[in-house]
Amino acid sequence: MVLRHSAETDIHKKLDERSGEIFRRIVESYLEHGEPLGSRNLSRILPMSLSPASVRNVMSDLETLGLIYSPHVSSGRLPTQLGLRFFVDAFMQVGNISDEDRASIARHVHRPVHGQSIETMMGEASQVLSGMSRGAGIVITAKNDSVLKHVEFIRLEPTKALVVLVGEHDQVENRIIELPAGTTNSQLNEAANFLNAHLAGSTIHEARTQLERLRREVRQELDLLSQDLVERGLAVWSGGIDESKPTQLIVRGRANLLEGLAGIEDVDRLRMLFDDLEKKDSLIELLNLAEAGSGVRIFIGSENKLFSLSGSSLIVAPYRDSDERIIGAVGVIGPTRLNYSRIVPMVDYTAQLMSRLSR
Repeated sequence: MVLRHSAETDIHKKLDERSGEIFRRIVESYLEHGEPLGSRNLSRILPMSLSPASVRNVMSDLETLGLIYSPHVSSGRLPTQLGLRFFVDAFMQVGNISDEDRASIARHVHRPVHGQSIETMMGEASQVLSGMSRGAGIVITAKNDSVLKHVEFIRLEPTKALVVLVGEHDQVENRIIELPAGTTNSQLNEAANFLNAHLAGSTIHEARTQLERLRREVRQELDLLSQDLVERGLAVWSGGIDESKPTQLIVRGRANLLEGLAGIEDVDRLRMLFDDLEKKDSLIELLNLAEAGSGVRIFIGSENKLFSLSGSSLIVAPYRDSDERIIGAVGVIGPTRLNYSRIVPMVDYTAQLMSRLSR
């Protein structure tokens, strides 16, 4: 739920200097340490003189407003999702990217040199965002069809195979397809040989078009099962919904999401996040999120329907080509206690850099 301006104004009216300071300290402590902050510790660090009992009264009012909650009886307080959104919108100071962060990003993200593909730049961008944010760096782009150089089918299970597509610049894409019951290894080889003989040197989109033309001609050359494999190998895309505009997602730093897991609930949330990342619908949805507004967008918890079950935050910004068309998105996904004030300018600068390098 994103706070509307009127709702923010209503909460602002109910917070005086004292309650605002206590709320800010609770959120900042959570973002830095991930632990509840109690009234006794709060009374020690506040700039005004307040007893623990007075602090508890203020905390009770903040709970009534839905901004904080107590995870356990007699424990300190943590911000709610509503509280985090209010803090981000009303309290967080987002400055310019630091010179150190700017230099680090520029050092790693640069125009591909001879022999390198655009995926190289994407990988570097996601890697540097992961390392600097301690979350998972995400880069997604509308993918240009590469020219096929070689295709291979590798059986993984009786009813599952890996399709390996090698491009002209030796970029490799792997796809997993379901095999019809009874598929033999010789049929897998036959399908690969057919693709390599007839469609090498074509883009995947061109190959699909050629398949339509060859469909009537190949009935004698390929049995029905092998023909089905040929079509599956080219038509099953792990990216977007619209196969004429496939997308590609590069995620780096998933290990960072393993840090600080407190229990089985955290592990379950992480598993759901990874499952969400693997869904092809999520790639298009990420681009839609980036396109829905200008500049950097912050989604906390269930505000982002894509990762709502995993309780994660997403900071994402679009990047554009020379015609100002959005061609991809760059961002960071991680726990709700991300360092928003530092990551927002990092994502913004990386998106601007990707835009310049994509022109």
